[in-house]
Amino acid sequence: MLDHRAQILLKTLIERYIVEGQPVGSRALSRYSGLELSPATVRNVMSDLEEMGFIASPHTSAGRIPTARGYRFFVDTLLTVQTLDRASIHELQDQLQRDHPQRLISSASQLLSHLSHFAGVVIAPRRASARIRQMEFLSLPGKRILLIIVTQDGDVQNRILFSERDYTASELIQAANYLNENFAGLDFEGIKLRLKEELKALQTDMSALMSAAIAAGSEAVQGGSDPVVISGERNLLEVEDLSSNMARLRKLFDLFEKKTGLMNLLDHANRAEGVQIFIGGESGLAPLDECSVVTAPYEVNGQVVGSVGVIGPTRMAYERVIPIVDITARLLSSALSSE
Repeated sequence: MLDHRAQILLKTLIERYIVEGQPVGSRALSRYSGLELSPATVRNVMSDLEEMGFIASPHTSAGRIPTARGYRFFVDTLLTVQTLDRASIHELQDQLQRDHPQRLISSASQLLSHLSHFAGVVIAPRRASARIRQMEFLSLPGKRILLIIVTQDGDVQNRILFSERDYTASELIQAANYLNENFAGLDFEGIKLRLKEELKALQTDMSALMSAAIAAGSEAVQGGSDPVVISGERNLLEVEDLSSNMARLRKLFDLFEKKTGLMNLLDHANRAEGVQIFIGGESGLAPLDECSVVTAPYEVNGQVVGSVGVIGPTRMAYERVIPIVDITARLLSSALSSE
């Protein structure tokens, strides 16, 4: 445990470093901390904090900078979270009104990036359980059929089916009517289970068409949109802490491109309440060793379905980024949920 004096000096050091980006010396700490301590006394406290692993001394400066452990103590114990300004709140409220889910996900990612000046990321809801409102078939040249799927949340997906023979318009209408009358309101897994037995009683060629439609529809609904939506990656090119090391930056952008690691990380936020912060190596992803990820889960009708987050340098204004992420998650939950 740190005594009160050490906590104030550590808090002051981290706040000055976040603002200025330069190692903080004892004279600056003596001036900004509000404590009536001599620079010599401050240096002694700084030495103790360094031994405990909260701060470090760069070789090029007599000042100190925070370590990941220092940031963690700061965020957990010393941080005073700001109230988000009215203009930012109004911008979030205006952009996250009830709308098509995928547009809302994209808007949330863009807003997180715009307001934080870093990268915004949203894990989209799992879509395998999307329920079907309607399916239609449209004949195309070359024994091809356009499958049109409309889910109950308004999402529309199209897939091309390749058939072994030409189907008449009336046959396609008959097949669509059968699916819509018997399976509307179910997800594709539920349709597969029920259709497996019922298709035995149908004509063989129609069975083949419907089976192909269900397989293609399931793939379309599960893979029809990107599960990880990232905006503002280019903002990180302007962050000196990250852009000074191009090899590390390339690894970071490779992580953004592949997305699997990010998805696994943000899935952890789905199992937690409120805002979570991963600082440096806490993420378990090497490209994020010099970054922090601030995340929060969001819900649809009371059930957690995804998470939102901001990715930036460890030297970020946590007191401002945390409420941005928190409020975005809350507004997205409200916009996606039914009345």
